Amino acid sequence: MKNVFNWIVSGLVVASVVSAAEQKPNIVFILADDLGINDVAAFAGHFTGKRTGELFYETPHLDQLVSKGIAFSQAYANPLCSPTRASILTGKNAARSGFTTATPNTPTYYHKKMTVPAGYSPHDAIDHKDPIKHQQAWLNGKSNTGLAPSPFNLPNVLDSHHSVFIGKWHVGGHNVEDLQPAAHGFDEVPWCKDAGAHAYYAKGKKGKKKQADRYEGEYLTDHLTDLAVDFIDNYGAEQKKGVAQKPFFLYFCHFAVHTPLQAPEETKQLFADKPQKGTLGHENVTYAAMIKHLDDSVGRIMETLQAQGLDQNTLIVFASDNGGAEYTKSTDNAPFKGGKATMYEGGVRVPMVYYLPGKYEGGVWCDSVVSMYDHLPTLASITGNKIPADLDGKDLTGILANPKADGGDRTIVWHYPYNVKVMHPDNGLPLTPHTAMRKGDYKLIWDWHGKLELYNIVEDPYEKKDLAKQLPEVTEALFATMQGWLKENVKPHYLPQLNPDYDAAQDQRPYPFRDLRVKGFTEMKND
Repeated sequence: MKNVFNWIVSGLVVASVVSAAEQKPNIVFILADDLGINDVAAFAGHFTGKRTGELFYETPHLDQLVSKGIAFSQAYANPLCSPTRASILTGKNAARSGFTTATPNTPTYYHKKMTVPAGYSPHDAIDHKDPIKHQQAWLNGKSNTGLAPSPFNLPNVLDSHHSVFIGKWHVGGHNVEDLQPAAHGFDEVPWCKDAGAHAYYAKGKKGKKKQADRYEGEYLTDHLTDLAVDFIDNYGAEQKKGVAQKPFFLYFCHFAVHTPLQAPEETKQLFADKPQKGTLGHENVTYAAMIKHLDDSVGRIMETLQAQGLDQNTLIVFASDNGGAEYTKSTDNAPFKGGKATMYEGGVRVPMVYYLPGKYEGGVWCDSVVSMYDHLPTLASITGNKIPADLDGKDLTGILANPKADGGDRTIVWHYPYNVKVMHPDNGLPLTPHTAMRKGDYKLIWDWHGKLELYNIVEDPYEKKDLAKQLPEVTEALFATMQGWLKENVKPHYLPQLNPDYDAAQDQRPYPFRDLRVKGFTEMKND
């Protein structure tokens, strides 16, 4: 990989020379894929009391980042990756723009060259659905697959920075050229795949034939890290020469630890006979190896920043795009309930860390409720750029400066209008459309099949005690707020639609179907 980026350095945008004290911080934002809240040892230890030596997964570099920075115990993503990525890039709840799920390479109006219905996006999936044999009272809402470029998206908001994208995109309308990273303001895109998953090994003869920009036997997580390291190395080399450059924003989106479950055999052997196997339900050797390569990537980034003298003025942000994918049998989010695709904490609560030496540091845990759409206004504030109006995100700089202070009540809404083959953790049947809202201490989950659940997340973070019947007034008030939010912010075609072929007599669910929508809300119908 040596000298891969020689051509990149010549393209760096030159800025006026400023002193080190005046220099805005560089940013390295590392986004993991499907990494569960307890897949990082430091987080598992925080929530379960387990010591590192008792755990199956090994994440020494991420643990070091937690020990140096500010770790968030209540950071929320969406239950699927594309909505989270849209939220990070826009600073808004993804359901507002119709990003409600992560579709595979599904036909859209754009790809089919079909007439786009009024109010729809040309990049709306036409008919995305899982193969489910069980009765479905609702038909799926639609989902947008293509994030429109905007001057208010993250790389454009960070106007003071040279923006670089590496890795998984998955908000580009399934490879629509005008929706890829460069169209969103990224100055450089050394490697990008607009897909939900990607093979970790390329095919071809080692050392001679390339496929997907990699040689045979080259592991994807390591390859992407090589690209990131090469960029930082070359940037640092130019800085040492006295070449004036803009600070950089490196948005590094790993495919790890998303399926397919693949890892080098020598790494898997490190976990094959590990005595801690089975602790917290963690026992998949391949997945443990994949986590190790992800963690090694973080370590290499930190080491490279230090070697180039960039570590003291570089903000490192680490997060995951959704909870661990329990349905793949790769991991377990216990003691948190549920996983990827569910509205329970195991599906939406994720590891998140900020670290900037001399400013955001100390190995402190912050218990304030935060969301992935908070990154845009926070990074804009840290770098002195203007924060756009009409955001759902909150500037977290005050919280970062005083992590133990009360962050105040937040209202966060998740909307997933899909029947999916992922099984519900309580009844073992395919998930129905769900919407959820966290407001203050309480979280309301609306199973559109006809059930409301209420949890006090502060007192009951593992969602063991449903308070919906015990606190009917709280439940009703939150439900009214939730439906009001949906009506105001989500277009009708992104909501589920009643299924005229539903047969209640054949439904196996332990509770009957009930349409809980209030009057006015029921008047909104899909086309």
